[in-house]
Parts: sequence; structure tokens; C-alpha cells
Amino acid sequence: MIEIKNLTKVYKLNKKKMAELKTKETVKRAADNISLVAKPGEIYGLLGPNGAGKTTTLRCVATLLKPTEGSVSVCGFDTVKESEKVRECIGFLTNEIKLDPHFTPKYLFGFFGRLHGLDDATIEKRRKELFEYFDITDFENKKIEELSTGMKQKAAIAVSLVHDPKVVIFDEPTNGLDIITARNVTDLLLKLRDEGKLVIISTHIMSEAEKLCDRVGIIIDGKKVEEGTLDELLAHTGAKDLEDAFFNLYKAHHKEEK
Repeated sequence: MIEIKNLTKVYKLNKKKMAELKTKETVKRAADNISLVAKPGEIYGLLGPNGAGKTTTLRCVATLLKPTEGSVSVCGFDTVKESEKVRECIGFLTNEIKLDPHFTPKYLFGFFGRLHGLDDATIEKRRKELFEYFDITDFENKKIEELSTGMKQKAAIAVSLVHDPKVVIFDEPTNGLDIITARNVTDLLLKLRDEGKLVIISTHIMSEAEKLCDRVGIIIDGKKVEEGTLDELLAHTGAKDLEDAFFNLYKAHHKEEK
């Protein structure tokens, strides 16, 4: 289970960043008092526009960032006080984390498997399962830099799942992928959920969230403005689909802010 309580993450902005964001503020609240609970056997989606705070939230869950305020626990472990325990039970993937281009998928799979304390027999079993699922086997001895974009992404996913984690955290899982690879990824997420794992993703693609997510938390300007199943969100907003529901909430949020 993932439990986020009053998560706030504040960044100090230098002059260059202030210019990029077109703001006079010297700090940015990337996540602003976010609370949510995600449970095993479900896909929980963080939905929002770019810059809304989705990635920041997931990085706090994955122990890459420390909250400025509030707390995050994963499988009962605090992400700050027990970060090593958290990392043992999660698989985390973001487009910004790349596999080393000079090594092969087979080597990297074994390397990260050993980092997680797996024995050679377990690593080999997991590698065969995941490489066959993603059709990586014929490319397992090629350098990462020689692979297509889709094959690089599939290799990265396989490596992130080497230790069969209880919690899978994917930041924009299909961003930039071709339609075939994207379908492979979404099918895998559904498979992992059906195995009883907790999957939490961020996305700004409404159709992806509709197909994948059992529950959705909508984040706008660092704040969680709504949460629920698709049916609950549609009922609450009076919308006919998730895209309309999102824009209704987006307009209401900015009207309140003014």
C-alpha cells in the first residue's frame, strides 16, 4: 500500500528558473498538501497537465526526493527513514532514467538483479520471462545504444521489474512510444494489477487513464483537486468522459484561485 499524507515539496528557484517559469516568486510548491491512498490489486493514476506535480509526487514515493512537509509510506515503510526497505519493494521507471548505452540488456538485467540480492537462477528465470514477454531475447546481446527507442524502453521496463516488486511506479509509461510498444506496456500494467500488485502511474493522456486506471487522482498546480473511479468522477462533474471531467475541474480550480 502507498499512503501519502499532506505531501508538500517546495523548490527554491534561481533567476534562470524564474525566467523560464515567467514568475517573480522565489519558490515553487511542486506538490501542495497532497494526500492519497493506493492499494494492492489496483492501478492508481495521477492525472494532470505537464508541470502539475505528478512526477514530483512519484519521485517522493520512489525515495528520489524528500518531502518538504508531510510523509509517504510504501508497504508500511517510511520513504525517508526506511528508504532502503522501500526500494526493495518498488520498481520505478521514468523516461529520464536511461540504461547505460554501452552495455547490453542481458548484462544490465543481471547487474541490477545482483544489486537486488537475487541469485543467478532467479535472475535467469526472470530474464527469460520478461525478455520473452517483450520480445527482447533476439536483441539481448546488443548494446543499448544500438536499439530502437521502443526496444530501449522495453529493456528499461524489464530491468526495473527484475526483482518482481510488489509496487510498480511508472511516470508517463507510454510517452513517446509507438503504438505497438505502448500496447505492450499497458497490457503489462494490467497483468501486474491482476497479479495483485499495486501499480501507480502518472499520465496526461485521458484515454490511457480511462482504459487503465481503477481510480484517478487529478492534480492541478500541485494540488489534488479530485479523486475517484471513472464513474464517480463523471457523476461528480456531470461530464460524459474523463477529458470533459478534467476540464470542468480545471476551470473550477482556476476560478477558485482567482
